[in-house]
Amino acid sequence: MQRRMLTKEEEASASAEDMEVRREDQEKINRFSSLHQKETSLEEELRAKIKEKEDLEEISTELELVDEEEKVPYKVGDCFVSLPQPQVLELLESSTQTIDEEVDTLKSKLESVQEEMGELKKILYGRFGRSINLET
Repeated sequence: MQRRMLTKEEEASASAEDMEVRREDQEKINRFSSLHQKETSLEEELRAKIKEKEDLEEISTELELVDEEEKVPYKVGDCFVSLPQPQVLELLESSTQTIDEEVDTLKSKLESVQEEMGELKKILYGRFGRSINLET
């Protein structure tokens, strides 16, 4: 009977089959999955806020070319109100500042989520090696 040497991949899969997934491991895997979904959601929200800010800055630039005496339509809720150009510029500046604060908050939340995901990756890869795929 001739013995065949196992490749590294075969060894890894054989040892992975023997490794039992404990309840705490499954909870960490589930937490990682939940965090990944949250990360995706936060990234989408962050992109939308950045786009909204860029749009407001573009509108502000365009409004600076409008005569100060002219009334400008400004959307409030579902309707438009005609306001003087300087007042609209102030409202746009206020909106931009609010969005800046929201962007900072989203970035902070995203960093926190990514940190926790990194810690879970270290733990899970340490336990399961290549037999688990947490790449997102």
